[in-house]
Amino acid sequence: MKKNSKKVSIIGCGYVGASIAYALMIKNLPDEIVLIDLNKTITEAERLDIRHGIPYMGICKIKSGTYEDIQDSDLIIITAGRNRKFGENRLDLAHDNVKIGYGIAQQIKKYYNSGIVLVVANPVDIMTTKYTEWLELDKGMVFGTGCILDSSRFTNVLADYLNIEAEVINAQVIGEHGNSQIAMWSKVTIAGMPIADYARSLGIPFDVDIKEDIEQQVKNMGAQIIEGKGKTHYGIATCVCYIADAILNKRATIVSVSSVLEGEYGIRNVAMSVPSIITSEGVERKLADYLDEEEYSKMKSSYKVLENTLEGLK
Repeated sequence: MKKNSKKVSIIGCGYVGASIAYALMIKNLPDEIVLIDLNKTITEAERLDIRHGIPYMGICKIKSGTYEDIQDSDLIIITAGRNRKFGENRLDLAHDNVKIGYGIAQQIKKYYNSGIVLVVANPVDIMTTKYTEWLELDKGMVFGTGCILDSSRFTNVLADYLNIEAEVINAQVIGEHGNSQIAMWSKVTIAGMPIADYARSLGIPFDVDIKEDIEQQVKNMGAQIIEGKGKTHYGIATCVCYIADAILNKRATIVSVSSVLEGEYGIRNVAMSVPSIITSEGVERKLADYLDEEEYSKMKSSYKVLENTLEGLK
């Protein structure tokens, strides 16, 4: 590969990993994609299936590889782990996926020489905390997708309720990527206008009950999709592509992703989502903006949920 080429390695070639590879290829973001999985048969089948569309979509090279092939990557994406079943929450995966993740981390450390590490495997905040600990890379170089998908879902639910296009809405979810997530209502804007003012100006009902209903819709979307088809993978693949574009093409962006907090909101040593500046260097800066009293209280409660889960793993 040429020195200025862009390389992405994906560890885990199940539905999520394969969907990410396909989305990256469709967007023509990297020059090379490496697929790594214990199941070599599935990995090779996915590689061939994706490759057969490349002549019509771009020039991306895709290969089945081993951990040794992560060398010289610009981005390493970790999706490997047990999937959530209907009726489980993401934290139910912690014990199994931490065991799997530890083995992956040891393999990465053997061959790693470059690249941002993006954690997608759930429970993503727990896994991001552990991968940060295990890999010992520079600050900001390990982070998780966190609440980027929840923020997208939040935006779409608001767009449906307000009957407007999602692109004019700025809405973020922070905290745990899970049941204790926090919708940042105090910062939601519609074309720059606070949502309460927008709703009032158009006579749209907007009270505590409506906000709670929207929050529950967002929290339950993953479970709803899993109940219907057994898995979620397209939404997160699209979100990963957005992050990959920022890293590979040096297009700084701001999204709610999970990284280990260092005193923001009085929280340390646990990965949680806050709006963050993403560049080719990973998380360049966390934007821990002012929260109202209710949001701050919920953020501390979300932290306790994650802290207790981490304690239970010891």
